[in-house]
Amino acid sequence: MTQASQVTIHMVSSLDGFIARNDNTVSWMRSSDNYEGGIELTEAYVADFLKSIDCYIMGSKTYEHALKLGWVYGDTPVVVLSGRALVSDKDSVRFYSGDLKQLVEELLKPKYNNIWMVGGAELTKAFIQQELADKIVISLLPIILGDGLLFFDFVGKELPLHLDNVTTYKDGMVELTYELKKDS
Repeated sequence: MTQASQVTIHMVSSLDGFIARNDNTVSWMRSSDNYEGGIELTEAYVADFLKSIDCYIMGSKTYEHALKLGWVYGDTPVVVLSGRALVSDKDSVRFYSGDLKQLVEELLKPKYNNIWMVGGAELTKAFIQQELADKIVISLLPIILGDGLLFFDFVGKELPLHLDNVTTYKDGMVELTYELKKDS
């Protein structure tokens, strides 16, 4: 039996819901906390996890930021959403500027099982409003920034969630996995 394709929104966030400082820096994403009960984020652990993702969707700002920080997506297919004329030297990257629902439902879901959307508030908002996501994974770091770029940018509707999983890590990060309850 084939696994149903699903789209997961993923973001790393401060405890107060910011994904970057106002100047778009993310140096705070390294935690030196030491929680004894958590999982250690070894290179092997991260590599095994990343192998489970079939495709990424990201906005152009996230794409440009990922290039600056160091490309961690390897050869996994990446669809970058942009109306700008961007280019890439990576064979795994393609650019898309059409209908978001058509991209997800007609082009990606038939081809990939585990699709991860990694982007900012604007893209998260669009995915939630158009009911394109099945899960939200928030990796909360043990820091309060007090100001910055929000993960959720006034989605405009109430959306019930179901807690699917909680994972704690030795660096103090807590990962919350929620299933979205879609309108029927």
